[in-house]
Amino acid sequence: MSMIAHYSLLEYDHMIRCGALDQRDRRLELIRGEIREMAALGSPHEMAVDRLNFWSIRNLPENRAWVRIQESIGSEELASAPEPDIVWAVYRVYDNGRPTPANVLLLIEVDDRSLEYDRGEKAELYAEAGIADYWIANVRDQCLEVFRQPKGRGFGSMKIHRDDEEVRPLAVPEMVLRPSMLWGPKPIGPPR
Repeated sequence: MSMIAHYSLLEYDHMIRCGALDQRDRRLELIRGEIREMAALGSPHEMAVDRLNFWSIRNLPENRAWVRIQESIGSEELASAPEPDIVWAVYRVYDNGRPTPANVLLLIEVDDRSLEYDRGEKAELYAEAGIADYWIANVRDQCLEVFRQPKGRGFGSMKIHRDDEEVRPLAVPEMVLRPSMLWGPKPIGPPR
């Protein structure tokens, strides 16, 4: 008989603070009370994260959002502290060190290995948390999968965008991202 321990967000944070969870050699996140090891990052994944970060920083209006890279958001209600690749969080100081789902303007997972997980369990978690704009940058198929209209454990809308199709974040609709900007040989955006 095997047992999986379940932890609250407070317990998870305490284990990190007291050194019980060593994250130097591995990447961990809390999902529905379970501490999970995340996949190692590869070059295509890292390049897509870098390009999304550059696009975000370069185009977001000043003081509109914090751009967080592979840092956690926290939900005590869902006993979860996932670490998405990109989060735009409401621009403010977070006393507890992380935004909650209510503070998230855009959440992006870059995926080159765990697509079923990000479309399945992660999408369910983000929908239940009320994330209004969830994107998967699908490295394998070179497309953006955009999930919107969270309801229960699902999303009312899911669209796949390819090549030069325009994708606009709900929080800042004047910004445009084209999937080709993530995979092409040129960096995103003209020089300033």
